[in-house]
Amino acid sequence: MDPLDVPPVRVQARNSVPVGGGEYVLYWMIASRRTRRNFGLQRAVEHCERLGLPLLVFEPLRCGHRWASQRIHRFVMDGMVDNAARCAEAGVAYFPYLEPADGAGRGLLASLAERAAVVVTDTFPCFFLPRMVEAARRTLDVALEEVDGNGIIPLAVTEKASSRAFDFRRILQRTLPSHIDVRPLAEPLARLSRTSSLDALVAPGTLARWPAADLANDDLSRFPIDADVPPVAMRGGPVAGEALVERFLARNLHRYHERNHPDQDVASGLSPYLHFGHVSSHEIVGTLLDDAQWTAPHVPLKPTGGRSGWWGLSEAQESFLDQVITWRELGYVFCHHTPDYDQYSTLPPWARKSMDETRDDVRPELYTLEELEQGRTSDPVWNAAQRQLRVEGRIHNYLRMLWGKRIYEWSPSPEEAWRRLEELNNRWSLDGRNPNSYSGIGWVMGRFDRAWGPVRPIYGKLRYMTSDSTRRKLKLKQYLARWE
Repeated sequence: MDPLDVPPVRVQARNSVPVGGGEYVLYWMIASRRTRRNFGLQRAVEHCERLGLPLLVFEPLRCGHRWASQRIHRFVMDGMVDNAARCAEAGVAYFPYLEPADGAGRGLLASLAERAAVVVTDTFPCFFLPRMVEAARRTLDVALEEVDGNGIIPLAVTEKASSRAFDFRRILQRTLPSHIDVRPLAEPLARLSRTSSLDALVAPGTLARWPAADLANDDLSRFPIDADVPPVAMRGGPVAGEALVERFLARNLHRYHERNHPDQDVASGLSPYLHFGHVSSHEIVGTLLDDAQWTAPHVPLKPTGGRSGWWGLSEAQESFLDQVITWRELGYVFCHHTPDYDQYSTLPPWARKSMDETRDDVRPELYTLEELEQGRTSDPVWNAAQRQLRVEGRIHNYLRMLWGKRIYEWSPSPEEAWRRLEELNNRWSLDGRNPNSYSGIGWVMGRFDRAWGPVRPIYGKLRYMTSDSTRRKLKLKQYLARWE
């Protein structure tokens, strides 16, 4: 295979229009918001080389989607600044667009596509992006391709969603050897032989009607988005994400198996950067395996489903790989094969039956959504986790599980608990609105889990967690001192 060729299994032609006949190749950057290790961008560059055309990178940010907030805008805009700089360095035309009002960008993609030989975009199995790409498929008169750069295993090679991580690991153990070493190019823009400016490519009047984003303007109040969810201190973007990957692998990876203790503070913190596509899981996994001098034959010939021992690496390395590959991609595959992934009805039948049987159990405490959002409960551990979410846009990994379980316990019905989990997570969490968001919400109510005994009030056969047991089990002193 030509090193520039994106694996065909990752490319889906969304219409029957032939490629060619335009003045440039348009890369519509919507999920893999980076210029490095990006299969979608690599595919666009491949078209440029074969057609002898320049590249136009178009990265928009809508303001009318559900949960749009200053927190999300700032993080994505940080990435736009990085992408603008890297495209300028490579001589590539880059068009960032920040929608000033809901619907103001309608027609912009079609306008840019009119003179394109092909439009290449990103596959993402969650939130409004699949609907957005489907709408483009119906309206564009130019070839449209979707490229899957979500994970190590292409979504197209999976036949169905897995109900347990154990089952998915068996699939991984069979398929990883074919995909683990197939990585996107580190610098796809370096392969371009033709460069051009934005003014030279876009049609006359386009910039007047839809001006490119003023990325130097930090005034987020100009957008009609949720101002009550402010930006976090953490900077977004590929530059910050790549630096975090390097720091984590060098400093904290060797202790990752201790990550359940909040006071240890050895979690990777990479989830927001993965969600917005500022870093690639191929880059993270590839760097780890290269540093460990790992080779594919270590994967067992007989799939066992076990979560450790089959990589031939340290406990910490295998623990991290299980999170960044198994658990992360389990959620992506579920959403890919389950269009209504965000509905309570997709929970396992045993879990819904158990919750039906306990729905009339007396809840010792009930809180409103507003009380939960403000962290006003009788549980100091839960309140601390909610305050961390509001301030930092994240919750410590283990405490997020407890956080979700208590919301279920404190809600008047399972269906209302689902709605509250979705709202609180997707509004406040930087990595919300992601397949793994719905993995976490679903796990609270039995998804990817099994029935547990004994049967308990309220929880029934759901896995049971308490703040008291969490206090006994985890090192929390410093965490609570900071967030209580």
